[in-house]
Amino acid sequence: MTLRTREVAWNRGGRLVVDGVSLDPRPGETIGLLGPNGSGKSSLIRLLSGAVKPTSGVVTLDDASLAAITRRDAARAIATVTQHADTVVDISVRDIVALGRIPHRGLFGGDPRADDAAVADALDRTGLTGKAGELWHRLSGGERQRVHIARALAQQPRELLLDEPTNHLDIRYQLDLLQLITDLPVTSVVALHDLNLAAMFCDALLVLKDGRAVAAGAPAEILTPELISSVYEVDAAVTVDEETNRPLIRFQPSTRARAVAPG
Repeated sequence: MTLRTREVAWNRGGRLVVDGVSLDPRPGETIGLLGPNGSGKSSLIRLLSGAVKPTSGVVTLDDASLAAITRRDAARAIATVTQHADTVVDISVRDIVALGRIPHRGLFGGDPRADDAAVADALDRTGLTGKAGELWHRLSGGERQRVHIARALAQQPRELLLDEPTNHLDIRYQLDLLQLITDLPVTSVVALHDLNLAAMFCDALLVLKDGRAVAAGAPAEILTPELISSVYEVDAAVTVDEETNRPLIRFQPSTRARAVAPG
């Protein structure tokens, strides 16, 4: 069983930002959400996390409506990394990562040894062990992103939702992070902008445009020049890597007419 959506729609402020989207990952899969800005990727992540309720359709966890599951039980199963998480309190990296242990603490607290082990493992996996004692506001944007990912890992979820997790990261950490996500024994849904990273690391893709799903399937099936042109309005050549059998996208100078402002 895993986290699913069935024909979910979300009307936000009179605008339909998600329109009848179904997502049915296999346990342990890494699903990439693709689409241009405003396509509904972040909104679908919010629906999957339970942060908002769908206008219609249903989000389920283990075939039970997510809306009927307690926040604590949902938090034990689902961890979310958003784009804009911040804090006004200047606390240490380790203390932020330790927040991921809150769902595992009962009325009389949790297991300190289990908490310490989970936090230490999350810091190690994200390359932050040496930063554990540093304060939040002294970190770079990329380091802050890794801290939030470490917090999610400390939560020890079985469902991991990430909204543009590679933002602010240099190439090395983008590759390390996505390799880490794909190696985890969890089901992951990752919103991405970079099509080549999605092709390299995702088991399957769901492509959104204007809130609707326009394509779903394996990267080699989905990432065609025709789809890229239709969804992103850019020209691209797509080849296949012989070793990995995954697509490689090379963007081409556009021949599309563009309005040019007078100089």
